Amino acid sequence: MLEHGGNLRAAAARYGRPLEEWVDLSTGINPNPYPVPSLAINAWHRLPEDHPLLAKAAQNYYGAPHMFPVAGTQAAIQALPRLRGSSRVIVSAPSYAEHAHCWRQAGHTVREVPYDRLDQNIEEGEVVVVCNPNNPTGALVVPEVLLGWADRLAARGGYLLVDEAFGDVTPEASVARWADRPGLVVFRSVGKFFGLAGLRLGFVAAERALLTSLAEFIGPWSVSGPAQDIGCAALNDREWQINTRKALMHAGGRLHRLLAQHDIHASGSALFQWWAEPTPEAFHLHMAAHGIWVRLFPQKARGIRLGLPGDEAGWQRLQGGLATWVKESAG
Repeated sequence: MLEHGGNLRAAAARYGRPLEEWVDLSTGINPNPYPVPSLAINAWHRLPEDHPLLAKAAQNYYGAPHMFPVAGTQAAIQALPRLRGSSRVIVSAPSYAEHAHCWRQAGHTVREVPYDRLDQNIEEGEVVVVCNPNNPTGALVVPEVLLGWADRLAARGGYLLVDEAFGDVTPEASVARWADRPGLVVFRSVGKFFGLAGLRLGFVAAERALLTSLAEFIGPWSVSGPAQDIGCAALNDREWQINTRKALMHAGGRLHRLLAQHDIHASGSALFQWWAEPTPEAFHLHMAAHGIWVRLFPQKARGIRLGLPGDEAGWQRLQGGLATWVKESAG
């Protein structure tokens, strides 16, 4: 099993620091989550029938013609490779590691290609996978280019898979609205922007035939009833979405400026910053010693990703950790 951010219990056990004394910046998840509504008294009792308004709420929010709910996009990442015969798959790199891992597990031939060289390699794949914005670097490919890639892949029976898990703050870059055309599959997540990772709710936008195949493969009751109810509320709450988008853009800018003040030249999105750190293990260890848990990328794209602190105390802890890192590195 691959290692991911959010493993704070493991950090607490490893470093002997209680959970409540950590600042967790390892995930890129909104640290101020959507305030979930009260649930019906029988929410945990009934089998999770499909909520009649959930797919509609998702279609309206993401602008997609058709959407299928899944128990987090991880469920779709694992399932989709099983619906296709052996194929040549190109995955952008660096990227969310589960994509390449799951296509390989399903028996496909996988090649990881640097993000900025994807265009030159489209013809060599039958399936191309790209995160947009990219995780962990925040790089973006404009919709016109993505749609062109999808058309080229569709012409030979393939498709482009666009993982837009971090796309809520840059809706203008989304291609979900075109996901009913051949050659395009889009993943969306409720976990990142809404800060509801524990809900395990995501969506797949694609042609109806593929969504039907995916639903049959995954089987019944895959998304809990409470997750469906909370998802509906969050996806329909326009005022919260507008205010949160503004707040995240402000916080993302603050994080970028704070890193620059400590001579760290990072890139990313409103939810995280990433940089190619020359000594990522040392930085990771230093921050852990200060009770700050960051995302270490020790292989291939060696670097560090930082999410947003959730309160002013967290910001001050981060500033202090960065200041001592610069001082000790200089010494």
